[in-house]
Amino acid sequence: MDGVLNVTYLTFDGYVDVDKYRYVYFFVMLILFSLIICTNCTIVYLIWVHQNLHEPMYFFIAALLLNSILFSTAVYPKLLIDLLSEKQIISYPACLFQFHMFYSLGGSEFLLLAAMAYDRYVSICKPLKYSTIMTKTTVCIFLILAWIVPACQLAIPTGFIAYDKLCTFILKGIFCNNTVYKLQCVISRVRVIRDMIILLNVALIPVLFILFTYTRILMICYGSSKEVKRKAAQTCLPHLIILINFSCLCTYDVIVVGLESDFPKIVQLIMTLQIILYHPLFNPILYGLKMKEISKHLKMLFCRGRMNKCFNTVNP
Repeated sequence: MDGVLNVTYLTFDGYVDVDKYRYVYFFVMLILFSLIICTNCTIVYLIWVHQNLHEPMYFFIAALLLNSILFSTAVYPKLLIDLLSEKQIISYPACLFQFHMFYSLGGSEFLLLAAMAYDRYVSICKPLKYSTIMTKTTVCIFLILAWIVPACQLAIPTGFIAYDKLCTFILKGIFCNNTVYKLQCVISRVRVIRDMIILLNVALIPVLFILFTYTRILMICYGSSKEVKRKAAQTCLPHLIILINFSCLCTYDVIVVGLESDFPKIVQLIMTLQIILYHPLFNPILYGLKMKEISKHLKMLFCRGRMNKCFNTVNP
């Protein structure tokens, strides 16, 4: 019976002094998760209700923020439950599901950024053909592929992992990322090659495509008017910052696992938290501040809220 339980359940070993700081951890993580949900949902709501934001660029931004919500939801609820539990455990199937969601949504992020880069390329480099190229059908196809392709490709390694023999049931982390591989007795060469192909498809190729499109945009803008340069900087800079930030965090995720034995436990915890914190919270803040039309509607939303509050105070 013990053997069955050991195979079925994994224990998270990435927490530091969870018994001592249980409620501090819980309330901090709850506040961060609430901020992520509220900020992302606010921008998505603005894009949904305002007709002048019903353009491909803003649809891609809304999809990116929705992806951040899904990404956070795949991690934070279980994290909050663990912080209030006496034992931080997870069933092996649930762990594999979280692993699949974490990396498939991460792959969707790269593909959505690639779609956004293509949209900006067509808008700036081929403005006369923009309406015929970036149709509603094209946008829908890009969005569907961005979520379907990574999910299908990640289903293959996840399925194989489910049947691999485990030599330990202690997961050195606080959620199921690629630390799951550390549980396996043997890591085959075939598995490494398979994972590299998936990484190439959902991350490296999209990044190279994005760099290519932005290089073309820079070349076009170099000899253009100040207005074209301003438009390019206003719309492309946030996307480029998001790409750099997310790429660094993904690299971080690989490094944390590869060098986990070289870091103290508290450092590993801090580094892991950065992977799930910065990006989902950074996206809506950047787009809310840097995208002119979104920023304008955001200011109007808060101003309207203050005016209603003042009106209700004057007329109880």
